[in-house]
Amino acid sequence: MCKPEMPPRRSELWERNMGKTAAVEKFKGAIMPRSRMKMWMIRATTTVLLWTCLVQLTALRELWGPRVFKAWPSCFTPSDPVGIFESSSIVARKIVLPPKRIYKNNGYLIVSCNGGLNQMRAAICDMAAIARYLNVTLIVPELDKTSFWNDPSEFEDIFDVDHFITSLRDEVRILKELPPRLKLRVELGLYYSMPPISWSDLSYYKNQQILPLIQKHKILHLNRTDARLANNGLPAKIQKLRCRVNYSALRFTPQIEELGRRVISLLQRNGPFLVLHLRYEMDMLAFSGCTHGCTDGEVNELTRMRYAYPWWKEKIINSSLKRKDGLCPLTPEETALVLKALDIDGSTTIYIAAGEIYGGSRRMAALNAAYPNVVRKETLLEPSDLRFFQNHSSQMAALDYLVSLESDIFVPTYDGNMAKVVEGHRRYLGYRKTFLLDRKLLVELIDRYNNGSMDWNEFSTSVKATHANRTGKPGRRSLVPDHPKEEDYFYANPEECLPSLQ
Repeated sequence: MCKPEMPPRRSELWERNMGKTAAVEKFKGAIMPRSRMKMWMIRATTTVLLWTCLVQLTALRELWGPRVFKAWPSCFTPSDPVGIFESSSIVARKIVLPPKRIYKNNGYLIVSCNGGLNQMRAAICDMAAIARYLNVTLIVPELDKTSFWNDPSEFEDIFDVDHFITSLRDEVRILKELPPRLKLRVELGLYYSMPPISWSDLSYYKNQQILPLIQKHKILHLNRTDARLANNGLPAKIQKLRCRVNYSALRFTPQIEELGRRVISLLQRNGPFLVLHLRYEMDMLAFSGCTHGCTDGEVNELTRMRYAYPWWKEKIINSSLKRKDGLCPLTPEETALVLKALDIDGSTTIYIAAGEIYGGSRRMAALNAAYPNVVRKETLLEPSDLRFFQNHSSQMAALDYLVSLESDIFVPTYDGNMAKVVEGHRRYLGYRKTFLLDRKLLVELIDRYNNGSMDWNEFSTSVKATHANRTGKPGRRSLVPDHPKEEDYFYANPEECLPSLQ
């Protein structure tokens, strides 16, 4: 017989329930750590992602600060509302452009500059002013790549091309290249090319020759641009536009400007410095025929070089006669005597703004002995700093130009294009001291001192007296009617742009 099943006792029911509860609790205990772990992982991952984004934004702020993030307050620096507003206003000033000048376009002007950097610089100023006067569109000028220097640099490698275009938009329309249809015409050779006449006035450009050709052919190419606009007899607004292009629109690239500032800073650490534009490179001596102090072998080498370049017209040159007429650059030895006579202290840092000096250490010995602190950009900077400037003489010259502007004293030993353009720029910046050497008189004084007919005190007194009023002070340009090459160069003394002479 089957026993009837007895109902469970209360104690047994309690034990069973407790067992189930324990099992549930055990199950929950197994699940809860996993959930907490999952939440912790999510929070940790989110925190890492947020910090990564913040670090990236900070890096972008440092990289793009001048362009995008300049006005953003940093999480890592104290809030500075004044600084923020100043930064914002700077950005605003940078993007404000002058209004475009609206005019009927008479055609397109293409220009190919020739010569070294400063010869081309002056030509660009002239061509921009001419384009404005003729109401034509100027194509960004092409730089010389076939001259002695053989520099392959394009306009945008030396100058800030966008600034050049936009800063002049209220005067003249400038394009980086011709519109496609006209560009094809040029590629097919369907355009007119010519060199304008040197030292021409505005009537030549507007009435006699240039504008009629532009209107006829739509495109005109000027294949030589050095000294093609007169120094004098031009409207004041044209002269002032030449200055505006030179001193405002023609800005070097940021890379050149930055390296120039670094050189200037290094020089200023030792106090006031002098820039010596020692124009005693091989090309200058070969071109000018000036061989004073050279060996017979060097004279022969320079003569061969002069005959090798057909565009150097003068071949037979009397060096001694040319030197006595003051038409030769001073030698390094002569320069040392002149600086000492002008009471330039022997401890002064002298920066050589020039290429390689012909004759090397032999010719520089006297100058180095008198002034031990003679430096060059190559000695101040690391080779890596100049790596991208090598074989680009115009970019190297741009560095020298910037340093020359900021020097306490500028001394050119020859009145070439750089000497003249820097002289005028220093006048524009407030008549900074520039010794304009009277080479004809100096050669006479130096020869007398060297042959013993004049003692040092007399020599020094004469040099100082001669140059007392030759330091780049305010003055009028000399005018020589019908002989523009003999009168003062506009860019050496742009008096129409200098407030004190208005």
